[in-house]
Amino acid sequence: MVSANTTSQLLSIPPLENGDKLTRAEFERRYHAMPNRKKAELIEGVVYLASPVRAKKHGKPHASIMGWLIAYEAATPGVETLDNTTVLLDADNEPQPDALLRIEQGGQSRITEDDYVEGAPELIVEIAASSASYDLHEKLKVYRRNQVQEYLVWRVYEHQFDWFRLNEGEYIQLEANPDDIVCSQVFLGLWLDKAALLAGNLAKVLEVLHLGLASKEHQDFVQVLAQK
Repeated sequence: MVSANTTSQLLSIPPLENGDKLTRAEFERRYHAMPNRKKAELIEGVVYLASPVRAKKHGKPHASIMGWLIAYEAATPGVETLDNTTVLLDADNEPQPDALLRIEQGGQSRITEDDYVEGAPELIVEIAASSASYDLHEKLKVYRRNQVQEYLVWRVYEHQFDWFRLNEGEYIQLEANPDDIVCSQVFLGLWLDKAALLAGNLAKVLEVLHLGLASKEHQDFVQVLAQK
């Protein structure tokens, strides 16, 4: 039961508003005072509140990505997939990416005592409306600066999928191999048929992923993870 004093304190805290410029501490104070708020992010000290989520333009792409990543996790002990989880990156940035994949032991991030991700996950995925989205501008710069090794952006209205790999401090596009498959350089065996994904052919996406999981590079990666 919430006491009258606690209720009064919560009501006295200003709500989060799009465009607010806040410290991370103040952002968290206001966020926790809004128990019904599902998604809010602090990017370069600016608050971004999520709009209502559309079924085919966000919900379905998001579910497809999660299915792909969860299938990889199931075959790769030592990695962890998380969905819409707050990431404590630095003093001005607390994003909540659509999906992430991290190395559990010896990786770049950790789980804090209060159950948040702290540090840069190795791989982040965002579902974006278009190239105008802040996912490809402000967020991209933040993820690059904080050493997120691979950054994937699905631009649903433009029917495009970008896979960036950090290389000498800059993001470069990972190109498909001769079989039109994009292969992660960090999570070996994480293969993606982009054309199948964009066409909504999840069966083909998982078929190609299973080829990656059967590869020697994935077997070697699992052995490396087991030694961490």
